[in-house]
Amino acid sequence: MQVDILNIKGQKTGRTVELPEEIFGIEPNDHVIYLAVKQYLAAQRQGTHKVKTRAEVKGASRKLHKQKGTGGSRKGNIRNPLYKGGGTIFGPKPHAYDIKLNRKVKDLAKMSALAYKAKANAIVVVEDIKLDAPKTKDFAGALTALSINGKKSLFVLPEYTDNVYLSLRNIPGVEGVTLSDINTYDIVNADVLVLSETTAKIFSEDEAEVNA
Repeated sequence: MQVDILNIKGQKTGRTVELPEEIFGIEPNDHVIYLAVKQYLAAQRQGTHKVKTRAEVKGASRKLHKQKGTGGSRKGNIRNPLYKGGGTIFGPKPHAYDIKLNRKVKDLAKMSALAYKAKANAIVVVEDIKLDAPKTKDFAGALTALSINGKKSLFVLPEYTDNVYLSLRNIPGVEGVTLSDINTYDIVNADVLVLSETTAKIFSEDEAEVNA
């Protein structure tokens, strides 16, 4: 899959990069994408929800009245869940929501998400962005030049760069991530996937090593 490399002004540089069909051209698997997104969202949950049981709420432990002979129902103490201020029955308790997925399933999910972006022509390859200082205004101008301003964009970079991340972090809908940290949810959630030139070449090099 040949993709033109653009500069930050949105112009073609005359160079192209080959995105491997083994990654961007596969038949997407919807179910593994669902599992990967479900795992990611579940991992964001803190799981700190907690209510008090009848053993934890305040209140006397004496029996309210005798068991028989009152004409009323049997009652325990004032902490009974049936009373206002009593404990909660079967309430939530702290627990983790983590879901385990095998590495091959995660990899297939990412490749499937990338394949969907390739089919939708939602992948843009830009020459490596180099900024002397953080400048949100300049970065926003680059988005306009690339015709992706106002779209949810995910910039995939080969490594963390302070000036780039500080420039994009205040722009609504724009996220930056290193290639090693990319996940299926980020890909699916973005309208446009923006790969730096070096990032795009890493895909090709990794695929060449696998096939060697």
